[in-house]
Amino acid sequence: MALIREKRLPQLQLSLPVPPRAAGQRPNPMFAPVPAPTPKKASTPTALSSQFRLSDFDKLAVLGRGSGGTVYKVRHRETCALYALKVQHYGDPAAAAEAEILSRTASPFVVRCHSVLPAAGSGDVAMLLELVDGGSLDSIKSRQGAFPEAALAEVAAQALSGLAYLHARRIVHLDIKPANVLASTAGEVKIADFGIAKVLSRAGDQCTSYVGTTAYMSPERFDPEAHGGHYDPYAADVWSLGVTILELFMGRYPLLAAGQKPSWAALMCAVCFGEAPALSDGVASPELEGFVAACLHKDYRKRASVADLLAHPFVARRDVSVSKCALQKLVADVSSECRST
Repeated sequence: MALIREKRLPQLQLSLPVPPRAAGQRPNPMFAPVPAPTPKKASTPTALSSQFRLSDFDKLAVLGRGSGGTVYKVRHRETCALYALKVQHYGDPAAAAEAEILSRTASPFVVRCHSVLPAAGSGDVAMLLELVDGGSLDSIKSRQGAFPEAALAEVAAQALSGLAYLHARRIVHLDIKPANVLASTAGEVKIADFGIAKVLSRAGDQCTSYVGTTAYMSPERFDPEAHGGHYDPYAADVWSLGVTILELFMGRYPLLAAGQKPSWAALMCAVCFGEAPALSDGVASPELEGFVAACLHKDYRKRASVADLLAHPFVARRDVSVSKCALQKLVADVSSECRST
């Protein structure tokens, strides 16, 4: 489904398809092509200092491209360690804000930023990020379809742990969706893409930013006038997670009918006035139905908190070994398919 975004601040999409290079187009001069080195025995990424330069890395592939910049898969020449390099172009202020937020975080449930590498003379900002080998949940869904409940419970648990970490530090993401949550073949789930995230002055602060992906916005973000022009950003993150979990379970965007065009008007009617789709008897467990319902209360004051959801039976009573294995299998199947194509 094509996502509708507000035009005034387009964000980099990690899962965008990569268009072919036009005939005669010059390669990116930021990376010097060199022969691939023989991998060393130890290839575990190590912390990098600010002394590293873009020229220390070889570009291997484009992972995603958007109007704001490009994400590359890169290899450090000396150690052969692999990373994701997110280059935001043209001095976009969102790039500096994202780098600042990521510099505050150190959680296994949030994508790690190893270093910020300035691109001399260009105004670009390059963030050297950990490479999450399974890609985004959106790319996994596009290849595998709907997620099994066991894998979904693990996604919910780890994404909630990431949100709990961020919210405890007054960081709100404001753009949780399948494209911005990554998974690894080890069964790890990590929140990524902090391009529109905010750091609040105080824990109870309201928010007035309405930039984001409209399909995942909560009702109070879609209709600010009905809520005094501000909203609880923590509750907004919970709504977005609920839509994300429901989408992964259904295998398609859940708040519109299958095949319906996601126009602004259609999305506003669905988000602000429509009901969440009823899941057929036996299709979903009562625990999953209850979890999604707790996330998708129209009234944000009745919406479950992250702490409530971490204690919800869908998450708290899951068999951790079974759910993690189910997620690992799902990601591994996608990785295997990608290597064979």
